[in-house]
Amino acid sequence: MNSTKEAALMMSSLSIYSGIRERSVIRAYYELLCSIDKPVFEFARAWGEFFSLLCERECTEDFARYMTETALFDENAFSRAAAAGKEKQMPSKTINAIRRDLSVIRRASLLSPDRILADYTHRDELGTVANNLPRWETGQPVTEFLHEDEIIDTLSDFYKRNGCGMFARYRAFIWRNKRIEPVQFPDPIKISSLKTYDLQRGLVVDNTLAFLKGMQSNNCLLYGDRGTGKSSTVKAILNEYYKDGLRMVEMPKDRLSEFPLLAERIAQIPLKFIIFIDDLSFPTEDKSYAQLKAVLEGGLAVRPENALIYATSNRRHIVKESFAERQGDDIHFNDTVQETLSLSDRFGLAVGFTKPDKEQYLEIVFSLARDQKLNMSIEELTAEAEKFAISRGGRSPRCAIQCLNYLTASRR
Repeated sequence: MNSTKEAALMMSSLSIYSGIRERSVIRAYYELLCSIDKPVFEFARAWGEFFSLLCERECTEDFARYMTETALFDENAFSRAAAAGKEKQMPSKTINAIRRDLSVIRRASLLSPDRILADYTHRDELGTVANNLPRWETGQPVTEFLHEDEIIDTLSDFYKRNGCGMFARYRAFIWRNKRIEPVQFPDPIKISSLKTYDLQRGLVVDNTLAFLKGMQSNNCLLYGDRGTGKSSTVKAILNEYYKDGLRMVEMPKDRLSEFPLLAERIAQIPLKFIIFIDDLSFPTEDKSYAQLKAVLEGGLAVRPENALIYATSNRRHIVKESFAERQGDDIHFNDTVQETLSLSDRFGLAVGFTKPDKEQYLEIVFSLARDQKLNMSIEELTAEAEKFAISRGGRSPRCAIQCLNYLTASRR
């Protein structure tokens, strides 16, 4: 039996890692290997379809890396058990099957296009077409697949550090259609790029670090004026600590009733999660804030131990309140007030971000200008920054960033 036919047969018998055959590129590669004895038109079509997908995924130069990386991020019985530190409890026959699967994937990834052509049963019928078929480079497997004799221990360590499946590949997610979906291109903002508000940001960072270390920590409400960096702080914290096992799931406020589904999904994953609710506020007539109250404290569907809720809001008390309502005909007015205030009280940590004064605003502008190496005098920069703030209706870190972007672009 030639090496290509053997690779096809071995890939067809994958067990623990059989799920990788459902990925489009790997499926096309498997179908190419299986066409080794088929008529020339079927073989040539399988070759072309596989190469087309390689081009789409930009992996014509390192197919072995792509194939082994697909296996590395596959969610299966082994990756889930290893992520939870339970891989040593798996039966020896299961471990042998895992080791065998990983060996099959590694070897199949290194099969060269020339080897496949040489093994093709009807090679002579291809004629000159064989020489013109597009080729790919196999390259090298990912680091975790380089040493076959250590691969079980290596992958176990990887899953313990990074989780498994999409939680190992991605750091940011969004709750949509009752499922967790990855965010492929999250905001790359860093804590070091955020200016001023060091005290407020430090409180949130300290709370997050305590959470990651398994210490007592609180749900957090970041409230205050628009454009002051509340959401940016939360996203920057994710980018700073995702290597320490932190992940984030953004949950729209109109999906809070589905929180038990989300909680069930992440409860058994050996990572720490921040459930992020951005721009949170409720009109008084919207009683759905009661759902969030139950999530924070008091509901039957408790928040998992590996999750915290971080929310941002322009309102300290989240629920909108008017003077007309204070002067209304509610007999038990005090009870109504207590009900609306109880939501914000259930955040153990509330951090206020207020608009900067002129001095703070200019400090942000000057710092950003230094970062961007903007060649302007202090006087000129001050005048432009103030003029820009007036046109935007007030000073804020967001306004400062927009001002610098404008000035940098106008001087190119």
